[in-house]
This record gives sequence, C-alpha cells and structure tokens, in this order.
Amino acid sequence: MKGLELIVFDIDGTLTRSKLPPDAEMAELLCQLMSKYTVAIISGANYKQFKSQILDSLPCSSEHMKSLYILPADGTVFCYGDGWLCENDAPLSTKEKERIKTAFENIFEEVGLKKPRKTYGELIEDRGSQLNFSAFGQDAPIELKEKWDPDNEKRERMINVLKRSLPGFSMRIGGTTSIEVTKAGIDKAYGLKKLMERAGVSKEKILYVGDKLFKGGNDAPVLTLGIECRTVKNPEETKKIIMKLLK
Repeated sequence: MKGLELIVFDIDGTLTRSKLPPDAEMAELLCQLMSKYTVAIISGANYKQFKSQILDSLPCSSEHMKSLYILPADGTVFCYGDGWLCENDAPLSTKEKERIKTAFENIFEEVGLKKPRKTYGELIEDRGSQLNFSAFGQDAPIELKEKWDPDNEKRERMINVLKRSLPGFSMRIGGTTSIEVTKAGIDKAYGLKKLMERAGVSKEKILYVGDKLFKGGNDAPVLTLGIECRTVKNPEETKKIIMKLLK
C-alpha cells in the first residue's frame, strides 16, 4: 500500500453498522488518517444521512476536515470544502421514479418471500438521482435488518426480477436490506471518476475499502477502474487497514 494519496471508504458495513454512527475509535482513526492522506467517503446515502451519521460524529480539527470529500448518492452529489459545497446531478424524472416504485409494489410475492408485517419509515427513499428500497423501511432496527439477508440471496432474487421490468436502470445491493436503483451507468465507479478528476489523483494512488465488492454489490463497480481495493466484513477489519496506513 505504498505511494497512496487518497483513501476512499464505503459507509455501512465498512465504517459503521447500518445507519449507525462510527464508534469513538473509528472516528478518531479517521481524523488521524486525514492528517496523512486525502480521504473520501462514498455511499448511496443522501447528504442528510451523511451529516447525521458521519460528519456530526467526527472530532477532527477544521484543518484535517479540509482533507475530506464526501460523495452522497454514489457520487451524484459531490461535496467538498468548508461548509460543504455540494454539486448535484440532475435527479431522476417523476416518470422514472414512478416506474421504479411500481416495479417494487409486489416484489416480495414475485420472489416468493413473506412481506414484512411491520415496516419502519419509508420503504422507498427518494435520493434524487437514486431511489433506495429497504425491505423493512428506512428506519428499521439494526438487529432486525442484520438478520434478514446476511448472504444477500434474497436481494439477488429481487434484482433478477427487477431487471425484467426496469431496463435502462442499474440495481445494486447496498447496506443490510437495501437495493439501490439509478440510471444505467450511475454507480460508485461514476462517482470515483468524478473524484479523481476533482482531486487530481491518479488511480494508482487510490485505495478503496468496502464490504460489498462482490458481483452485484454496490462497491463492485469500483473494480472496473483498476483501483486497489480491500474487502472488509465489518468496521473492525476497516480499523486494521487504517492502522496499517497510519504506520
């Protein structure tokens, strides 16, 4: 891992458990990392979620925070600098959003799964350029979410069905119960290309860390860029990578 300048992280399953803030050790390690490298965090989460889950939890100095980029909605939102100046891509059209929502209406029945009796918050969250489906709702308890699809098999079946009704869109597994839907070609590779251009860093000097680099996972598109990648199973493994980088 020599010669690196930019370290990029996914959030859920990589820096934190799903939709939870980083623990104190992780927050401190990220601050230390910013003193040595440029750091970027990319996720399907919207800016509001980034702020409450990550930014509000970091005890870094203002000087260190200048070394951080955040890329909500897989980089279709690009934020940088003091006060977080954000550039936004054009959102999905109303017609496109309705098509996506319609495709999810009977998705449980179509793949032979029981529909949850109780849901928590919105099943489909509008993130502008991305719609995010969460099987139990966006605000479901973490313990419930982590038990539902640990091997991603349920969501793989859902995506196979969705592909038939949503040509022209990309669908990827995210978080613990989520499926992210965007226009075709809009993914984390798209976001990282934008980051490389804006940060002026070549792919040889970037390390990407994520928990869903498998086929169909929302980190997998990064592999197409030829960037060095590390797969982790949880935040504890991410901490070990950061500690090595700090040495």
